[in-house]
Amino acid sequence: MDYQDALPYHDTLSDEIRDAAARLLAEDVGSGDITARLIPAEATARARVITREACVLCGVAWVESLFARLDPAVTLRWGAADGDRLEAGQAFLELEGPARSLLTGERAALNLLQTLSATATRTRHCVDLIAGTGVRLLDTRKTLPGMRLAQKYAVTCGGGHNHRIGLWDAFLIKENHIAACGGIVAAVREARDIAPEAPVEVEVETFEELEQALAAGADIIMLDNFSLDEMREAVRRTAGRATLEASGNVDESTLRAIAETGVDCISSGALTKDVKAIDLSMRIID
Repeated sequence: MDYQDALPYHDTLSDEIRDAAARLLAEDVGSGDITARLIPAEATARARVITREACVLCGVAWVESLFARLDPAVTLRWGAADGDRLEAGQAFLELEGPARSLLTGERAALNLLQTLSATATRTRHCVDLIAGTGVRLLDTRKTLPGMRLAQKYAVTCGGGHNHRIGLWDAFLIKENHIAACGGIVAAVREARDIAPEAPVEVEVETFEELEQALAAGADIIMLDNFSLDEMREAVRRTAGRATLEASGNVDESTLRAIAETGVDCISSGALTKDVKAIDLSMRIID
């Protein structure tokens, strides 16, 4: 049993895209763009968006939704799709329509693109580091506030996979849950009774807890801060009876070594919480 990627949640994602457009325009435009009123209402223009650094594009549907809500007269022509690699200096979007609307929507659109593309870009870099190992790179719930589904979608555009979406779609039984439930076996048993269809993951810190999780029939076992030698031993002991996820002390310098221990997946909160926005620019061209 495994987690699902955010992409199958297409209905929820569509709602998120629509709602994000409304939130971002309300946040930025408020009662109206007074600077855009400097431009004659009848003026039209074309604009081009370029990236100043190499990246993986993400956020097309969000920008489409934002301008559709702001002004349906604006047309967008994309030179790339979500998941495409862009080179520094590459123009990838051309907009045309009322000049006021182009400028009013500029910052909200770029904010979306620079953040989601940053998430996809970081994910792609990390996925490339473990290429050939067969290990899947997972995100976590450590996402930017209000951008959970958007960032999880961006992770998939970068070649990564989604851990649980929230607290509702899978169990992750951690140290405090185990203590409150009276042990791993009791916690897993209770999880099966509550939601038999949901994946059950148990976080373990020792080999004793690993054996308990295996005996309880956990679907996924998270190896919390295991050393590389301990991960290899955990893989040997598990022998395919559960999916093994490595977590803790994961960064670019350790990713490959962790992947080569034989675990099934590696989770990293840095894919979403530590992203640095991609440098994008929009310029009026006529």
